Amino acid sequence: MTDNSGKIIRSIRPGRILLPILIGLSVTGYLLYREFKPESFDFINFTGWSVFWLILSFLLMATRDFGYMLRIRILTNNELTWRKAFNVIMLWEFTSSITPSAIGGTSVAIFFVNKEGIRVGRSTAVVMVTSFLDELYFILTFPIILLLLGRSDIFMLDSSAAPIPWYQNEFFLLALGGYTIKLLYTLVLSYGLFINPRGLKWLLLMIFKLPIIRKWRPQANESGTDLIQTSREFSGWPFRKWLKAFGATFFSWTARYWVVNTLIITFFGIKWLGWEDHFHVFAKQLVMWIMMLISPTPGGSGFAEYVFKEFLAAFIPAGTGVAMAFLWRMISYYPYLFIGTFLVPRWIKKHFVSHKPKRK
Repeated sequence: MTDNSGKIIRSIRPGRILLPILIGLSVTGYLLYREFKPESFDFINFTGWSVFWLILSFLLMATRDFGYMLRIRILTNNELTWRKAFNVIMLWEFTSSITPSAIGGTSVAIFFVNKEGIRVGRSTAVVMVTSFLDELYFILTFPIILLLLGRSDIFMLDSSAAPIPWYQNEFFLLALGGYTIKLLYTLVLSYGLFINPRGLKWLLLMIFKLPIIRKWRPQANESGTDLIQTSREFSGWPFRKWLKAFGATFFSWTARYWVVNTLIITFFGIKWLGWEDHFHVFAKQLVMWIMMLISPTPGGSGFAEYVFKEFLAAFIPAGTGVAMAFLWRMISYYPYLFIGTFLVPRWIKKHFVSHKPKRK
């Protein structure tokens, strides 16, 4: 961990926020130029209640962060104070915001947890379990939402278009592929965590003997060791604690997805969409999340705005999609960039800059 400290610190330097901001603003500006129609904003109905719903949008994001903080305190048996939990979550979100979505901030989260006073082995276990709980939320929620809606047009850009066979819908195939990968990952991780961690490590090492992937065998060995450590830490946990940790995960992710719904109500009124439509928007965001995972840009900048505009076009007046996407990112993405800009230098100074005693 110490050997990689310099590399990790360089990877989270505040100056890296410039690239995602430039990409996001450039794509937003271009899309806004292409679709801007002044008459579209006649649909906006901003009233006193709109202020309430706008504030609720920010509160939902705060609920998301609180859920993450609560979860990491539960997983560390409250060894992290609320302030330290805040530091870890904000640094984690900042790292995710300045790295490609496919990479995210998980790889350095162990470093953050460890520097806040949790030993390396336990830090690894905590981060692996947070990943497990996040994946578990998705694989449980996605099919439930599909069953409740009973419709397949959540995988289409234009909900009013004629249905097409599932094998011709690229978004359905992408969602199915992403869900399958997440499901397999969760099943394998569950087997390693709760049943046979040493057996899974042995299997990983056997698989990574194949010539095409042999060069990654040391990393596979390290992952297997981490899995054994994680199993030791959490296999004896009572069901009540697992329920609390998953409950925090559930409220955190659900709050994040409802931000879009509150923004739609803010500008177009509570009667703009029916309750079934709101669940439809929620389900669409689950599909959007899979698509954003493959984005090569930092934090999905540019790609997220485009996907939002296209995928939720049926629920937002034509010509306002880009503006709504920008507001969505202003609430759910950009704050982490600015918080990280102020937090990272102070955190580095606290943990890495030695303070020499003053001369008398």
